[in-house]
Amino acid sequence: QVQLVESGGGLVQAGGSLRLSCAASGGAFSMYGMGWFRQAPGKEREFVAAISWSGGSTDYTDSVKGRFTISRDNGKNTVSLEMNSLLPEDTAVYYCAADIYPYRPRVPTRGDFRSWGQGTQVTVSS
Repeated sequence: QVQLVESGGGLVQAGGSLRLSCAASGGAFSMYGMGWFRQAPGKEREFVAAISWSGGSTDYTDSVKGRFTISRDNGKNTVSLEMNSLLPEDTAVYYCAADIYPYRPRVPTRGDFRSWGQGTQVTVSS
């Protein structure tokens, strides 16, 4: 069972940038697709981005396309989310998650994840 720890959140002005990182331990990280989700106060957790186990394919929710970039370093057991042109509506707790199954032949989608981290707060001021 992989353990995930997110970092890199903080307070930033609208238009600014942040880079979130998720460190994985306790499992074969490179075998699993990874994803980022977020949950704003009073709202359900929503999918943000995902990357295949190889790093060759990615997927994003429409609201972050062109602004966020997901990447992974299988040598360092980390997955990152580069967030640019941040908007106040990006304010949320951001979570990383690992795919249920190893070597899935596509980018994992919303229902494919387990092993959530504890989250990191991102606050974007207007």
